[in-house]
Amino acid sequence: MQRTSDLFALGEYSEGTKRNYLQELRYLFAHYPDTRPSQLTEKMAVDYLIYLAKTLQCSKVKTKMATQSFSFFFKHVLKKEYHSPKVLYGAHSGKLPAVMSMEEVSQVIASIKNLKHRTLLSLVYSTGIRLQELCNLKIEHVDSTQMIIKIIAGKGKKDRIVPLSPAILSQLRIYFLQYKPQVYLFNGSKNGIRYSPRTVQHILSKALLELGLNNKDYSFHTLRHSFGTHAYDNGADLLTIQHLMGHQHLSQTIQYLHLSTKRLSTVINPFDVLMALTGDDKINDDLW
Repeated sequence: MQRTSDLFALGEYSEGTKRNYLQELRYLFAHYPDTRPSQLTEKMAVDYLIYLAKTLQCSKVKTKMATQSFSFFFKHVLKKEYHSPKVLYGAHSGKLPAVMSMEEVSQVIASIKNLKHRTLLSLVYSTGIRLQELCNLKIEHVDSTQMIIKIIAGKGKKDRIVPLSPAILSQLRIYFLQYKPQVYLFNGSKNGIRYSPRTVQHILSKALLELGLNNKDYSFHTLRHSFGTHAYDNGADLLTIQHLMGHQHLSQTIQYLHLSTKRLSTVINPFDVLMALTGDDKINDDLW
């Protein structure tokens, strides 16, 4: 375990990823208590994955995380061959992520009475920042002179900058005067300690539940997708959105083109044109 942890330090892995991978390895070792970790085989690891899926009925996300941690362990620690079961990585379903309407975003933010919580979610929607990036955000990263926010060591350990809106800056100043955070922009229960990602998720989940929006498959990531989609609706080009979102590939950003209802509303439907030409475009409104 120590060797695995030491090797993690050489790569660009987030603290959450390292913690999850090590936990999955502990579960694997505990499943084979009579076998030394160095004697584990690929077949034993795959049999354990089948146990997770069939007996424990774990999600595919959980099973993928487990096999990724095993892959790291076998290849970099044991120096053995390991092939992740291809069945775990089938064709992409093409399912589009959920996106809130601007009215729903407004409802969620307005429903939160706590100034800190309201400011936090408002910042997410105005920047498209990731959950871990939000919790890692420090006071020094907000530059009101250049009107930018610096995202330091985001996903893939990459830095980027996003614009700081005047409206968010005003809200941040009010929040700052009341809460007086230290080090991190949003402190946890103690100043100087970063805010818990789970707490952030709970804040949004509670608001969605109170508004009756909890059945729409909305999550923290939905606010991020809503930012990207609404930015595209308001005229931002895909390359700019790619930078703002911190996407490595443009293919990740193109989904916002598919999610844009405003773009779809500008399309002239050829059937409407056909009906207008034939003079058969009268519709009985009582039918719908």
